[in-house]
Parts: sequence; C-alpha cells; structure tokens
Amino acid sequence: MAKVVAAVVVAAGRGVRAGGLQPKQYRDIQGVPVIRAALAAFAGHRGVHLVQPVINLDDLAQYRSAIGGLSVLEPVAGRATRQGSVAAGLEAVERHHPDQVLVHDAARPFVSAALIDRALASEGAAIPALPVVDTVKLVADGRVIETLDRTRLRSVQTPQVFDFEELLSAHKKAAAAGRHDFTDDASLAEWAGIGVGVFEGDPGNVKLTTEEDFMRAETARGVPLTDVRIGSGYDVHAFASGDHVMLGGVRIPHDKGLTGHSDADVALHALVDAILGALAEGDIGMHFPPSDERWRGASSDKFLAFAVERVRARGGQLAHLDITIVCEAPRIGPHRDAMRQRIAEIAGVSIDRVAVKATTSEKLGFTGRREGIVAQATATVRLP
Repeated sequence: MAKVVAAVVVAAGRGVRAGGLQPKQYRDIQGVPVIRAALAAFAGHRGVHLVQPVINLDDLAQYRSAIGGLSVLEPVAGRATRQGSVAAGLEAVERHHPDQVLVHDAARPFVSAALIDRALASEGAAIPALPVVDTVKLVADGRVIETLDRTRLRSVQTPQVFDFEELLSAHKKAAAAGRHDFTDDASLAEWAGIGVGVFEGDPGNVKLTTEEDFMRAETARGVPLTDVRIGSGYDVHAFASGDHVMLGGVRIPHDKGLTGHSDADVALHALVDAILGALAEGDIGMHFPPSDERWRGASSDKFLAFAVERVRARGGQLAHLDITIVCEAPRIGPHRDAMRQRIAEIAGVSIDRVAVKATTSEKLGFTGRREGIVAQATATVRLP
C-alpha cells in the first residue's frame, strides 16, 4: 500500500526583519506571494497528498487572497514559537493518518520538485544540507576561540522529513519536558533520540529573512524569459450515468456524467498535457497513471497544480492558456467565466490569460451523437 505523505508548511511568523508593511510570507516575488509559491510546490507534487498550512489567523483574509485555487487543507493557528506551530500542524493532520511528514518554512518559496523528491526518497528522519564554503570561527567576547573544521559542517534547509508518528511523539515529549526552544525539527528529533540523516540540499532554496534577501531574490529571478514554448493537449471522455460533469474545475449539472479514473475533467486534462508538452516533460498519464489507485476519483485541480509547479520549478511563467471544448451538451457558455476564474486561481495567473471556448461537431461523430466530450488545449510558457 502506498504511503500517505503530509506536508506541514509553517507561515505564522511576523517577519519583521524583512521590512515592509505586511508579514514577509504575503509579499510578492515577481508577482507571486511568497506563501503561495511555498504551498504550491507541495500541493503540485504528486508524492504529497496533504498540505497543512500553519498561519497567524489575524492574516486569514490575506492568506485566502494569496492562495486562492490551491488544493490545501484549511489553515490552523500557529503558536508562540516555531516549535509550537509545527506541533499545531502535526496535530491537525493526525486524523488523516499520514505515514511520512515534510516540515517546511514558508519563507523558502523556491523549494523545487527535485528537492522534495530527494526528501521523499530518504529513509527515516533526514534533512537537506549544503557544504559550508566559508571559514567558520568560534568567537567569544570579540575574540576568536577556535577555527572549526568546515569539512564537517553543513548548513541546513527545509523541507525536513520524518516518520509522522515519531515526530509527533517527539514534539509531545518536548512539550511535556517544558522544552520550547528548538529552532528546527531535526534538533528536536536529535534530543528525542531519533537518528537524523542528510540528503543533498539546493542552493536555490534560499530563506527570505531580510529586505536584502528579497532584493537579491528579485534580481536572481529577473532572468529574461526569452525561451517561448507552446504545447498542445487533447483529451476525450465518454458519457456514463451521473448527474453532473466536471469541466474546467467547475461542477456543471447534466443528465449524464463522464467516465474516467479521476474526476474525468476533460478540459483540465487537456490543459495539463499542453503545459507538460511545452516543457517536454511527458504527459498526464506518465505522472498520474490510471493504474495508481491514489488518483481514483481525484480532483483534477491537483494535476493542473502539478503542471504549473513544474513551470515555476524551471523559473518560468505561464503566458497564456487556451481551451476548446467540443460537445453538443451541456451548454458551456453559461459556465465559461466560472471556468476561466477557476483555472486562473489554480494556475496563479490573471483571468485575462485564460481562454475557454466551446463548439459543437454539427452532430457528426461521437460528440455529435452525445457519446462524449473532447477538449483541446494550448499552453504558452516562457522559460529563461
């Protein structure tokens, strides 16, 4: 049986060192809120099943505006310390019985799919680490006490990965002992007697702490996106018994349903293939095979979020999304703008970058006989 993986993303801090008039996790980097980028990396990863945000509930309206369209759990309230906030997230997902948990700081919005892959491939507790390249001195009262051997030193990042029950138990043990001072979960795990391994970190997975960090991130991400790619997608699903169809992420009442391993959203499936095609990264069936029971009945917004995250992982942007739906019924026109809005939310783009069109096949072929629906999609992607 496949393991269930949860991600707890901590975003309850105030981020005062970053300056600005709002907490740093709600500031934009190239038009995308920091918290959205961090959550989207996990929500769009096929190996992560649950994403639990932990926020300051005073920021709830800002949070909802920033993450609209992402498939994540309802946020829970953070606590006075980072350690307490992680514990709140663990307690919230406990009812879903995850086997493995990733703990990540929302202040690291550039976490890549490859880094998450390495975390999930790790055995037991493990943390991403990078070699220390600077000489490191131990200093007291303004004087050097010792020069440390940097070959044994590592700088540590998130996401950190753990067996869920082990980490939850360690947090409970620390709270019972009155320990609330752990700054990361690895140190808490070490204190609780859990062995912690390391895996290769990512230099691009920077933590945004100060105003200078934001400036450097904007500059680093300011590479011209001159590699313009266009991908196409095509999908078809047959009608079956039912009382609605899912099209473009919108539930449309109908006297039939659509057959498929997931929710059979033919429009989103075509769009996912178009985005993956622009990236030359396979198709929807390669990443979400029908043979995998995890995707039975799954909402297709998960698939679209994955494709969008693949674009962002390569430093790219979605320039335009265009879908054509072919069917005799149901009528698409009354739902067109709702589809555009929903797709824009999932993809994190403005609605003027999403087009939804509909036509019939003039009663010719299987669509003309009302046996199914066809969707064709085109995605324009800009890469560095």
